[in-house]
Amino acid sequence: MSEEKDQIFDWYRIITFMEKTLLVVIAFLTTYAVVVEIFVVVSERAVKLTDLLLLFIYAEVLGMVAAFYKFRKIPITVPIFIAITALCRLIILQGKGINTIDLLYESGAILLLALAALAIRWNLVNLIRPKDNNENRD
Repeated sequence: MSEEKDQIFDWYRIITFMEKTLLVVIAFLTTYAVVVEIFVVVSERAVKLTDLLLLFIYAEVLGMVAAFYKFRKIPITVPIFIAITALCRLIILQGKGINTIDLLYESGAILLLALAALAIRWNLVNLIRPKDNNENRD
């Protein structure tokens, strides 16, 4: 029985180590992508909104990795914000030639993601906030 526990514990340590290693690789590659993007912006001598949104996505990815190392968990709203930013960037990149139905689908996806982030945030606030004494008496 203790051998089974040791094997499970070893697998847990291996997977945890792989997860942390992968997050370090993600952080380094994201930092490299930031440097490359800044180099492209400087060489073109023009800053576009899509460049800023891409840098914001990179900043969110780095923030997500930092949050994992600080709190040992990733807040679910961070990937939602990354997805919203990526969809906004996609809409801007497509420009005026975008198909109307595609624009509606992408805008609807942004709305759904925003509502999901709002619902998650609202639930977290209600779970953390202490109950009022008057509510407990009823």
